[in-house]
Parts: sequence; structure tokens; C-alpha cells
Amino acid sequence: MKKRKVILVTDGDQHVQRALEKLAKQFGARCISQSQGNPSRLTGKQLVDLILQTPYDPVFVMFDDSGIIGEGSGEQALRYVATHEQIDVLGAVAVASDTNNQEWTKVDICVDYDGNLTAYGVDKEGIPEWEFGRINGDTVYCLDQLSIPIIVGIGDIGKMRRRDDIRSGCRITRKAIEYILERSKHDENRKLHTDFSEVE
Repeated sequence: MKKRKVILVTDGDQHVQRALEKLAKQFGARCISQSQGNPSRLTGKQLVDLILQTPYDPVFVMFDDSGIIGEGSGEQALRYVATHEQIDVLGAVAVASDTNNQEWTKVDICVDYDGNLTAYGVDKEGIPEWEFGRINGDTVYCLDQLSIPIIVGIGDIGKMRRRDDIRSGCRITRKAIEYILERSKHDENRKLHTDFSEVE
């Protein structure tokens, strides 16, 4: 069976759901809305079943540990999905948080709250930090252990001092997804909507 192309997103609150549903329509993608949860409610197997039912891809899937110490339900599901034989992971959007447990992951690049690409990590507000190539987050610990082609770090989806507000097109999250799609060559035959001024 053909593998389904998936982008992993390490957050799952309602702001994230609304943002990804909106962006999925703009990209001609699919969003597994049932993956929303804080923490994640569905198992990895349940998520794979839903992904395989989608009529086309790429598919955006949310995972959330809600600050649980160690590998919580979100990371367990993420690991299952990312290593499944019928899933082709294009990349991950690693969402920063003010986690008390200091879980972190290496990232290939970040998008700050102004929409700039940076090699430095960003915090929950999308402000660049001093750490090079890493961010802190609630559901990011296992990303380093998986074969993910590209990991893009960003601040809190749908927020970041209103710079990622859904009413302005979630432009920071949008740029992170565009970066993954461009690097994966998934959209090489499709025109990406890279002009933020055209976003509703």
C-alpha cells in the first residue's frame, strides 16, 4: 500500500486544531482533527487508522503530552506513527513551551515570531534564544530518537503575541509547514502560497 505523507505537530490544543484545519485547506492537505487533545487521547494505532483513511496527503497530525513527565501519551503515539511502515514522515513542527521538565530537542531551523528563519531556538512567544539548534517543549523529547528528515521549531501555535493569529493566516505556522514541504519536494509540482499578503 502507498505510504501516506505526514507532518507531525507537537501540540494539540484547540488553537492548534483551528490553525491546522485552516492551513490544511490552503495547502490542499488534510488535518486529523481527532488528534486534538491536551493531552493526546488517541493511540498511535488509532491515529494511523485515521491517516490511512484520508483521501489525499500531506496529513497534519497533532500530539500533546500536556507537560507529563517522561514519555506521555502524546509521545507514545508520535513514536508509533513516525515508525509505522505505511507512514512517510516529511517533517515535524516542534512547538516550544515553558515546560517545567526541560524536555528539549534538536531542531534543524526555527521560525521566530517575526517570520524570520533562525538557527537559534525560540521560546513559547517565538522570540529567539541563545541556545543554538534546540528548543524546549512538552512533547519533543522523542524527536531526536526518530528518523525525521527535518524538524522546524516555532513558538506557541495560534499565539506568539498575536503574530500567528488565525485571523492573519497563522503566518508563522504556515511558514514552518512551507519550509518542510519545500525541503521534502512534496510540492515541487504545486505552487506554494508563499506571499503572506494574500492570506485571508
